[in-house]
Amino acid sequence: MAAPLRHFRRVPAMWRWRLTGPLRAGGGPGGVAVPRAGLKKLALPPDYSGITIPEKPKLKFMDKVPAVPKVRREPRQLRDIRGPSQVATDFTEGQFGILALGGGYLHWGHFEMIRLTIGRSIDPKNMFAVWRVPAPSKPVTRKSLGHRMGGGKGPIDRYVTAVKSGRLVVEVGGRCEFGEVQPFLARVAQKLPFPAVPVSRESLQEMRREEEKKRLDNQNPWTFERVVTSNMLGMRKYLSPYDLQFKGRYWGKFFLKHRV
Repeated sequence: MAAPLRHFRRVPAMWRWRLTGPLRAGGGPGGVAVPRAGLKKLALPPDYSGITIPEKPKLKFMDKVPAVPKVRREPRQLRDIRGPSQVATDFTEGQFGILALGGGYLHWGHFEMIRLTIGRSIDPKNMFAVWRVPAPSKPVTRKSLGHRMGGGKGPIDRYVTAVKSGRLVVEVGGRCEFGEVQPFLARVAQKLPFPAVPVSRESLQEMRREEEKKRLDNQNPWTFERVVTSNMLGMRKYLSPYDLQFKGRYWGKFFLKHRV
């Protein structure tokens, strides 16, 4: 036998919900629209099927001194850091890296800073890093403080690696996105002795397309290259030989970073 209705409490009138009209499935004038779940378009997760993590995913230790019997002291040779790089300009293993925007020298302290910072930031199970620059091998001499002038070339103080503009310093790859590696790559790039930026494969290609587009869309006929090559107003006597060689880019007295 069903329980009597007197055992249920009566709902107050102020809590009752009343419709203004008849409930219609399709909604419309005079009815209430029934809410429906919208169709969500979610992006597909990235495909990491072609990525393999090496046996040693972290950066290897670089020797402070090259393993040679005797190193000959040599002049500075600034041509080692002058002009665009012809090697290590494209990715080989990783998807992200640090791109040098200028020339400079990396000593052993910079290598250790890069190795420790990246080694502490990456996940060895899903990420890896590889060097794109060799170990320090070029000797740099320095005389002791307070030493008198003369007496020949000073003793070797440290060894450095020459880096030109447009060269990749280090590569990072694995099952990760650019947003995960960009923060610690930016910290490393900020501490390098030359301007550098973190890049990915896509951003590097986009950067090169932008440079080519600027060159093709330039409407100014009086470019630096044309003015210097024609020796207008006899300006050759004011220029450096590297202004003529690099067309006002990379190096020289009239060097401009964003020159077209």
